[in-house]
Amino acid sequence: MPNEAAKYDLNVILDPSLSEQQVQAEKDAVALHVERAGGEVLQLDEWGMRRLAYPIRKGNEGYYLIYRLRLSGETPKTIEAALRQRDNVMRVLVVRERPEWKTKKEPKAEGKASAAA
Repeated sequence: MPNEAAKYDLNVILDPSLSEQQVQAEKDAVALHVERAGGEVLQLDEWGMRRLAYPIRKGNEGYYLIYRLRLSGETPKTIEAALRQRDNVMRVLVVRERPEWKTKKEPKAEGKASAAA
């Protein structure tokens, strides 16, 4: 079971003062860490500049990157530790995806049909 691959969400908040080239360098570094650890980047959702819930390093904004990964074993801890060492990374959070977190929504067309009946 420890070697079984699972899906994870990797949330990274970068320093808001980074240039476009620096942000790209950080994204490349994340991809490299995941690749070296034997993982796979499934998707990158780039939220961009957002207001933080609480100040970090006396700042109120950060550049958000949300990754969907496939990892195995102790790989998430390894990646998290490596990213925390980077100067431009303000926060890192790796969370294992759990099926019960997914909610199924009814299509709107069905909802209207049942309401009319």
